[in-house]
Amino acid sequence: MNRGSREIERKILRHLHDRRNRKHLIEIHAHFLRHELHQSNQVLSHFVSVCRSHGKIRYAELVFQQAQFPDLILFNSMIKGYSVSGPFQKSLSLFSLMKNSGVLPNEFTFAPLIKSCCNICDSRVGKCVHSETIKVGLERCSSLRIGIVEFYASCEKMEDAKKVFDEMSHKDVIVWNLMIRGFCKKGDVDMGLILFRQMRERSIVSWNSMIASLAKCGRDREALELFNQMQIDGCFEPDEATVVTVLPVCGRMGAFDVGNRLHSYTQSSGLFRDFITVGNSIVNFYCKCGDLETAHQVFSEMPRKNVISWNTLISGLAFNGKGELGVDLFEEMLSRGTKPNDSSYVGVLTCCVHAGLLQKGRHFFSSMMAQHKILPKLEHYGCMVDLLGRSGCLSEAYDLVKDMPMRPNAVLWGSLLSASRNIGDVQLAEHALKELIHLEPWNSGNYVQLSNIYAEEGRWSEVDKLRELMKGRSVRKSIGLSLVRL
Repeated sequence: MNRGSREIERKILRHLHDRRNRKHLIEIHAHFLRHELHQSNQVLSHFVSVCRSHGKIRYAELVFQQAQFPDLILFNSMIKGYSVSGPFQKSLSLFSLMKNSGVLPNEFTFAPLIKSCCNICDSRVGKCVHSETIKVGLERCSSLRIGIVEFYASCEKMEDAKKVFDEMSHKDVIVWNLMIRGFCKKGDVDMGLILFRQMRERSIVSWNSMIASLAKCGRDREALELFNQMQIDGCFEPDEATVVTVLPVCGRMGAFDVGNRLHSYTQSSGLFRDFITVGNSIVNFYCKCGDLETAHQVFSEMPRKNVISWNTLISGLAFNGKGELGVDLFEEMLSRGTKPNDSSYVGVLTCCVHAGLLQKGRHFFSSMMAQHKILPKLEHYGCMVDLLGRSGCLSEAYDLVKDMPMRPNAVLWGSLLSASRNIGDVQLAEHALKELIHLEPWNSGNYVQLSNIYAEEGRWSEVDKLRELMKGRSVRKSIGLSLVRL
């Protein structure tokens, strides 16, 4: 390349990396085509990189395909592009082409390849890439080892992840967190906790990940104890993730004092002001504790609200038997221009059930699709069947179940059964119980209830058949128990 061509190349590169010119990729492309620089790997690799940053991976691919002798940097640039925006499989295909072209990979080749393997979660392909790093002598590269651990952890191949982890001489907090998260994701929370205890240095992510994992598997007491330990250690202040994890635990455990202190902390730290999720969690906490006055006050003080904020308080009012207030809040949400979602309608229909607001419930159920194009789900049908059944509209409830576009579940048939027994509709109760036995063949209570109906009507042959059915299915009647506290 002569001096004039090198100067043009430098000019093109300056244009590419000038943010004001990056939108004019087609003009820049035409410029280096005109100067016959379309085979300059340096120009092409920079051009591909800029295309990638603008999400124009297809354009980058077309330019790359014109290169007769792509070098390592150009291959790496394209492989990274696919690892970021996909299709992820193409980065692996490009790696095969690279090997067939005789171009040797480096660590900047493997890092995006491993990321692609994480995204497609293909353990077989990922193991092949891992083997390739060993073949070229890069298996000890720290950044690649972290990526490989992340890959195995994302695929829940924790034995392989542990093997790579154990071979690392220096383990930073990132790789410890990956291991903890991987074991917890696989369901081995105890192993995650063991690793957490072994860490010499932790980050706020370490604490949040472990607390969240304990809470997710129902170990609320341990989650709260770990949060308290984090505060005692005093190394980290709770962040947004801590708050939205710990407050639901406080709500479930009735740890009002802890939740209340956390609420005060969010106000002094600015978390309440900065994160809608924090405000939503606080509202939910007070609703779960039955303190609706404070929940409403927090809701009113939130600087910003989204549909989840409204849904949280509406559902909280329903949960605490304040159905009419929940309906009023739902209508206020609509009047303020917040678009409801399917969860909004579950909340308001539940409010209608608790308050016995039949006409309101009918109106909201019909308006879901008519006004907001929201298709009713099983939860919405369940609310309506419950509402209609409690209001004595048994025929309408049964018609609704028959006309559903999806198969009714046990909750729906259970609601119909309860309503039919209250009204004395033996025929519908019998039908509902038969459906329940089909859906829950293991539930002895359904057999017993149906047997009682047959016995009350003197249909003893049906009682005998039902007993034989229970015997054939190895279903036993639950033993009655009494509990006396001394």
